[in-house]
Amino acid sequence: MDRKWWVIDARDQVLGRVAERAAVLLRGKHKAIFTPNVDTGDFVIVINADKVRVTGQKAVQKEYMSFSGFAGGHKEESFRHRLARRPESVVEHAVKGMLPHNRLGRQQFTKLKVYRGEEHPHAAQQPVVA
Repeated sequence: MDRKWWVIDARDQVLGRVAERAAVLLRGKHKAIFTPNVDTGDFVIVINADKVRVTGQKAVQKEYMSFSGFAGGHKEESFRHRLARRPESVVEHAVKGMLPHNRLGRQQFTKLKVYRGEEHPHAAQQPVVA
């Protein structure tokens, strides 16, 4: 399988649009050889994850929840706080929700690389701007 490397700049882009473009490239739906049960996708690098934006009141109202499994282990965090603390996880969470929820989706998700700034260590792969 010939896999290309793509770069998506998330600066001042809406989170859902960045995630949708990344999910299409990861699944390989942009290729003529797309097959739903085969990983035909490419590698995707998302830069400037800390500069992504959301519309409406989502910066205040959108919440990320986690549960440790223990009593009292339920935690909530708003979009604004998550973006300040770990901006990579915001983009990863959005893309992961758009991939298949099975072994194939987990394997496709490993080809996503998200970075908070402009710099990324994948220059040797000669990524193309998406």
